[in-house]
Amino acid sequence: MPLPTTDTMWPPIDPKVSATLADWDAWWSAEPDRLEQRYMNRAAADQVNRPSQLRGGVVGAFARWFWGAPTPAGEKRTKLHVPLAGDIARTSSELLFSEPPRITSPATATQDRLDALVEGGLHATLLEGGEVGSALGGAYLRVVWDADVSDTPWIDAVAADRAVPEFRYGRLHAVTFWTVLGNTDTDDRRVFRHLEKHERGRIYHGLYEGSLTSLGHAVPLTEHPDTAGLAREVDSEGGLDTGAPKHLTASYAPNVRPSRAWRHIPTAARWGQSDFQGIEGILDALDETYSSWMRDVQNGKGRILLSEAMLQSAGPGKGGVWNEDQRVYTGLSRLPRVGEADPIDVVQFEIRVQEHADTCRALIEQAVRQAGYSASTFGESGDGAAVTATEIRARERRSMSTRARKALYWGPAIADIVAALLAVESGERFGVRDLDTNEPPRVEFEDSISEGPKELAETAEVLRRAEAASTETLVRLVNPSMDAEAVKAEVARINSERDPGAPDPTERHPL
Repeated sequence: MPLPTTDTMWPPIDPKVSATLADWDAWWSAEPDRLEQRYMNRAAADQVNRPSQLRGGVVGAFARWFWGAPTPAGEKRTKLHVPLAGDIARTSSELLFSEPPRITSPATATQDRLDALVEGGLHATLLEGGEVGSALGGAYLRVVWDADVSDTPWIDAVAADRAVPEFRYGRLHAVTFWTVLGNTDTDDRRVFRHLEKHERGRIYHGLYEGSLTSLGHAVPLTEHPDTAGLAREVDSEGGLDTGAPKHLTASYAPNVRPSRAWRHIPTAARWGQSDFQGIEGILDALDETYSSWMRDVQNGKGRILLSEAMLQSAGPGKGGVWNEDQRVYTGLSRLPRVGEADPIDVVQFEIRVQEHADTCRALIEQAVRQAGYSASTFGESGDGAAVTATEIRARERRSMSTRARKALYWGPAIADIVAALLAVESGERFGVRDLDTNEPPRVEFEDSISEGPKELAETAEVLRRAEAASTETLVRLVNPSMDAEAVKAEVARINSERDPGAPDPTERHPL
């Protein structure tokens, strides 16, 4: 179905979903101004829409949040933000894509193209998509091309809050990406949006002029410089053929499913669940605790109260000053009176370091646990001593389980979009030959925790003593990055260095 022909609310998704995505985006951004704006504005709206909560001195729900409470008049903002949400999203992406996934095909020419694709930027795109998906509940991958940028198409990542998907039985059937373009004049009320709808074998482009909340009406693509070049590519319906009629040039990788908060919202039931789902209150409490800690530091600064007799006059009407380097002061010629204050009094408040540190640590551990990770993944445990890969896996078992669960969604999404890219390249638009488009490529995720040389050598030694592996297998085990030719050469060198009279213990010889 082509793009909309009438004005409609935009984005056309449930307001609860839009508000939650905006909240997650604010936490992910690590910008205190955005957090304060999100929760203070929602607190004000909460008080207007639900005035019954104000009776009896009870404030609105969002006003009870640390970031929803306004800064008292006459005081500067002392709220501090701990960017734990951004750390969770980045760590999630690195667990999945710290090493590029292995994308393979039985055809030699296709494998060469896949290797070039990974080295040419796909790895960075997947890292970006993994972080976006962790924060916003999912990420999209799409095939794009631009003759002014590259002679070949490539894969781009799109955030979940910039797409309107259409699912059929849990599978992505079509998706509309939208981008807000810069105004061509000084009228801030005009909002230009570029809509790009992907269907199987077709992509539709449209330019709309509307407002912040409505799509508005369609205008020619030539009305904006960012879309003027597309006017020469599309047909009368605003679409163009991709050259791959069997493929959808977009795929969706949900972070995890099901999405608990949106399960009963039809338009969002198939969306993924963010790692921030359910821990927003913990993140808010962490910022409140850390800000309280810093207030203790500020209050703990030593203050000195002086007697007026120790001040030196700065002149008529200019008050008095105190020279802290002066050693001798002249006081009044009288004896001290009972109960009279000392001429110098030091005020020093206690800084509750341990109490705040323990509270912050407990909140961080709870937040990362609810997000599906082990505390050790974020450096919250361990004494820095060297440990083996087996010990690391034991410590980070929860993180590894979450990583494996997310890989179940990312694997098919990567395979689908890479297959679509190969099909587009093999079509009439690019005309690349010898690419295998009949069988989708295979995607395997690399182990993010690798054994060291000592562990590999010990494993190889045990296998050799048990006569459970050949020399070639042991060489491949200890040197996983070697290709087939290098492995054969290494095996030959090992055999030549052995005593010719000593048989290979891993090989069977006839009696």
